[in-house]
Amino acid sequence: MWQDKLNGVFELLGGLFIMLSCIRLHRDKKVRGVSFIHIAYFTLWGYWNIEYYSNLSQWVSLIGSLTVTLVNTVWLGMLLYYLRKEKRGKNDSIS
Repeated sequence: MWQDKLNGVFELLGGLFIMLSCIRLHRDKKVRGVSFIHIAYFTLWGYWNIEYYSNLSQWVSLIGSLTVTLVNTVWLGMLLYYLRKEKRGKNDSIS
């Protein structure tokens, strides 16, 4: 089914593009201009898509969804890590 293949390609490309945000965050080690809320929402949606695509037997979309969800999960973890690290650094400088 061509729709599954096209959707899967979009999902795979999404994962690659999100990986660019992970690389940038790792390099900068600071969170600026990004809310964890939207990343958490789309990560949760990705986990739902894994269930959804597998039940529809849309295997290319499933692979794409696995990719984008994995990368979103990593990005969310990194984002929370650097936000906490920055908050600890501010608290250390205050005391």
